[in-house]
Amino acid sequence: MFSLQSIVAFVFVLGILVFFHELGHYLIARRIGVKVLKFSLGFGPKLVGRKIGETEYLISAVPLGGYVKLLGEDPTEEMSPEDSGRSFSDQTVGKRIAIVMAGPLFNLILAALIFVFLFMVGIPLLTTEIGDVVADSPAMKAGILAGDKIVAINAKEISLWDEMKEIIETNREQAMTFTVQRGDSRIDLMITPMVVDDENPLKEKVRVGRIGVRPKGAFIIKRYNPVSAVLLGIERTWNITELTVFGIIKIFQREIPADTIGGPILILQMAGQQASEGFVNIMLFIAILSINLGVINLFPIPILDGGHILFFLIEAVMGKPVSIKKREIAQQVGLFLLVSLMLFAFYNDIMRFFIKQ
Repeated sequence: MFSLQSIVAFVFVLGILVFFHELGHYLIARRIGVKVLKFSLGFGPKLVGRKIGETEYLISAVPLGGYVKLLGEDPTEEMSPEDSGRSFSDQTVGKRIAIVMAGPLFNLILAALIFVFLFMVGIPLLTTEIGDVVADSPAMKAGILAGDKIVAINAKEISLWDEMKEIIETNREQAMTFTVQRGDSRIDLMITPMVVDDENPLKEKVRVGRIGVRPKGAFIIKRYNPVSAVLLGIERTWNITELTVFGIIKIFQREIPADTIGGPILILQMAGQQASEGFVNIMLFIAILSINLGVINLFPIPILDGGHILFFLIEAVMGKPVSIKKREIAQQVGLFLLVSLMLFAFYNDIMRFFIKQ
């Protein structure tokens, strides 16, 4: 059902996501001076492993996550005198929060690095060459033809489809001069965008301008200098992070259907699709998934990183740790919620790929 390429891409994508997440925990723990006992990619039985120094590095059988085991994560754990002060539980609240926060933060850093890299090496962008003109649309009535290329709007030079789209969407019902390249000639045409109902990425109803044209599908490769690439990479990471947060909120508000939630089967299929479409697509896919992983891990649900941070914040306010019994109960609730979400995602995957197809 799934090709070898899809499976390899799936393992590759999850491997990178998990590695960077756990690397965040690992590096900050080492920096603070906490002893790292294990660094594992995957859960369950050990497939291969090697101890280097005081840390055992593992690849485990279930490739749906990973973990870093720190000395003293369990406050009841016995420690030798030489490890005094090197346990996780001996650290201040701020240092423990830093170690836990580092995992999701590294996922966001990974996404930013991917975006910066892609902006520097060049990304394919649609040109303004027209592939099709909608019947009875403002563009057709003004005389736009398939094969034309829009090179300016109101004397402002443009070359990219997104530039043109943004101008049209934000200037609905306003007459504008479109400069069209047709063969060796340039023609000025007056077009007033019509107003249409549409949906934004958060499924919200919006009213935007349209002139009734579709792209031909011609691309140019645009490269940015390192400074611009860094700024754009950070901006893109922030925009997608913001979109992810609001998207999750709207799922709980039932404004976005819950059946949009996907699990490993969806990731497996999409990883294969993106891999088949080239290096840029698979890297963009990794960046977006990495942002999702970082955001979800910060939710204040026990067993996730955000849940641990919540306990530490309560400890900082109360002046003492949350009792072990209360933490165990909360983690059981968190585990139930997480397993329920995973089962729901699996259900959506099964309905999407096995029943509906």
